[in-house]
Amino acid sequence: MEKTDNGRALKGDCGIGHTRWATHGEPSEVNAHPHVSDDGNVVGVHNGIIENYQELKAKLLKKGYTFYSSTDTEVAVKLVDYYYKKYEHTPVDAINHAMVRIRGSYALALMFEEYPEEIYVARKDSPMIIGVADGDCYIASDVPAILKYTRNVYYIGNMEIGRLAEGKATFYNLDGDEIEKELVEIKWDAEAAEKGGFEHFMMKEIHEQPKAILDTMNSKIKDGKIDLSDVGLSEEDMKKITQIYIVACGSAYHTGVVTQYVMEDLARVPVRVELASEFRYRNPILKPTDLVIVVSQSGETADTLAGLRLAKEHGVKTLGIVNVVGSSIAREADNVFYTMAGPEISVATTKAYSAQLIAGYLLAVEFAWVREKITKEQYDALLAEMQTLPEKINKIIEDKERIQWFAAKQANARDIFFVGRGVDYAICLEGSLKLKEISYIHSEAYAAGELKHGTISLIEDNILVIGSLTQDDLYEKTISNMVECKSRGASLMGLTNFGNYSIEDTADFVVYVPKTDPHFAASLAVIPLQLLGYYVSVARGLDVDKPRNLAKSVTVE
Repeated sequence: MEKTDNGRALKGDCGIGHTRWATHGEPSEVNAHPHVSDDGNVVGVHNGIIENYQELKAKLLKKGYTFYSSTDTEVAVKLVDYYYKKYEHTPVDAINHAMVRIRGSYALALMFEEYPEEIYVARKDSPMIIGVADGDCYIASDVPAILKYTRNVYYIGNMEIGRLAEGKATFYNLDGDEIEKELVEIKWDAEAAEKGGFEHFMMKEIHEQPKAILDTMNSKIKDGKIDLSDVGLSEEDMKKITQIYIVACGSAYHTGVVTQYVMEDLARVPVRVELASEFRYRNPILKPTDLVIVVSQSGETADTLAGLRLAKEHGVKTLGIVNVVGSSIAREADNVFYTMAGPEISVATTKAYSAQLIAGYLLAVEFAWVREKITKEQYDALLAEMQTLPEKINKIIEDKERIQWFAAKQANARDIFFVGRGVDYAICLEGSLKLKEISYIHSEAYAAGELKHGTISLIEDNILVIGSLTQDDLYEKTISNMVECKSRGASLMGLTNFGNYSIEDTADFVVYVPKTDPHFAASLAVIPLQLLGYYVSVARGLDVDKPRNLAKSVTVE
């Protein structure tokens, strides 16, 4: 605005724009959206990755087109312009021809000079929603972006086109035929996406974790029993499954690591946890009796969605754990487990992570019960203990000032390592990610037993090593590893259960969490690590909610 019109408001009631995540071409003014055709006839913005843009660009160069940027978006806009002129038909025809030629993922919004009061949209594999209210239409990739304007949205399917004009949305298939779409009402409102008196969304969402956990549990526990009828998994399904794959990225992957430990220990079902970006590019050996669980807060994570589609191509039963109703994964998975975290705004996930953990616990306990691996007494005890987690999390958050004090002393740290065994290793993975993504301090998590296989060579004076020790049967082993680090000059922080006070003989600073069933330890131990990452970032004067180079929903590959 300041560069184009000296800060004055632009006149008009129809327009497109895009906050760009750079994939093709560096972040620069010339690569910024929107892009235009040579004669200005077509203008467009795009989210996604066009895999064959070089091939299409070469074709268009031969047709006399010129290019001013290095983006794939400019190629898409000029391809639409080419077909618009070639066939002299409507924008829908031109977009259809372009969609057939484009390979990759995209969410496109286009305007045509000859149709000044209309916007045309199209998508393949990249998320897009259309909001409508009071004669207005809104285009976005995710619901929170338009919540302040409307709660009524359309979800556009793959290879579909939308025409927005005069406050109405009309949709077409690839043949150009008009199709009907269901208008969906979003149940949560814009207030849920506001800070509510907190300095940052992340701190607000840390405080919302007890509610997110409770709401997720209450959605599945009825009359003292787990009820997965709305998920779609029957007892017969659970009895037949011989192998589970959990496919996810980032923090969702870390919840999968926790679920692996819990599911294998309770239900005795083999579980493999796979990074979605790796799973999708290899040739996994999948059987009809396998279950592939994909985990994604947004339900739009590109690699996770691709992993889901790979599983479906193999004819394997799929289950999506997602937080967004109507998302791509929710629509395409055979079965869906909705977490009840509500909108999560901060890029660094907290409450969605915790809700995903609960989903994993509930599935593990129900699998164990149905497959007769636990008794009724054990089943009841596990559910009862799970329901104590929200209040225990509240107790941990109340002690946040101690963590804030310690975090301020780490603001200038160069390296921070996390070590743990079993579920504690999974906790360390998430703690390390939280710290590095919002504080920009180099951090790694290691299985404590692996330190002596190379990593210990990195330990030197003033390096901080954080040990997670919530598993009583592994406590002494991990303490021993921490002592090795201390003898090489490291300072130590311990994270353990109340009662393990002997750790104070070893660690320089200790955070205690309430005792719980070892299977559920991650839900409590992760809270101090979230707070640590938050307070270190604040002490460094950084943007907690919007760390550099990161996006909330990773919709590109």
